Amino acid sequence: MNQTIPLSALKEGQEAYVGELGAVGPIRRRLRDLGLTDGARVVCLQKSPCGDPAAYLIRGAVIALRRQDAGAILMKGGTGDGPDRAVNGSGRA
Repeated sequence: MNQTIPLSALKEGQEAYVGELGAVGPIRRRLRDLGLTDGARVVCLQKSPCGDPAAYLIRGAVIALRRQDAGAILMKGGTGDGPDRAVNGSGRA
């Protein structure tokens, strides 16, 4: 995954890095306060059955974001290592 895609497009188990925040106003500040800064690693842990909201691992914390808010975060790079490995790096939950 080398192109820029919105965070909402990540599938469960995929990881990528924050490239740009497209949000403006108070939501932009809130996203930055949650740790979504340039280069931050984000892993999609789980999506609800309808896809909204989704749980993401951001700087050691699990954060649920609505599709609309996640769509304003442009991601770059990444892999599909799986959610268990992403949590602690060992493949164990």
